[in-house]
Amino acid sequence: MTMNAAETVKDPARDHEQQFLTFMMADEEYGVDILAVQEIRGWEESTLIPNAPEYIRGVINLRGTIVPIMDLRIRFGLERVEYSPLTVVIILKVEKEHGDRVMGIVVDAVSDVYTIADEDTRRPPELSEDDNSGFIRGLVNVNGKMVILLDVDELLRIPERQKMAGLLAG
Repeated sequence: MTMNAAETVKDPARDHEQQFLTFMMADEEYGVDILAVQEIRGWEESTLIPNAPEYIRGVINLRGTIVPIMDLRIRFGLERVEYSPLTVVIILKVEKEHGDRVMGIVVDAVSDVYTIADEDTRRPPELSEDDNSGFIRGLVNVNGKMVILLDVDELLRIPERQKMAGLLAG
């Protein structure tokens, strides 16, 4: 019986691959680690929270869990647009030692799922020291287009001055 080399030897490059769910905003494609994606929902009105940061659209009750909803366009300083039937909310969940952190992000549309090897990911150039620079985990070229990979943990971290009475723990 002959064995294929692929069956006998593990490809080390395959050990360092991750899947990313990609989505569109302002004609750019962004990606988040698919393991952090809890679910994808259509846009629904949320309950506004007084004194919340501008980019927090409110909260929704998701099977008993209060989930803050962040508009990524506003968070990233992009042009605001009216929500359409394609507008979706991606519910992200990050497990932390003090409990899970769950937040929804409003994006223009879901795009694709890519499997990306770590060695294909490039560090972003250091352009500024603003609040958004820490969100970018890396850049990758997929099928001739640049995809911006986001750091979900950083994305769900709300600056200390903007936390709301325990609602947005971080």
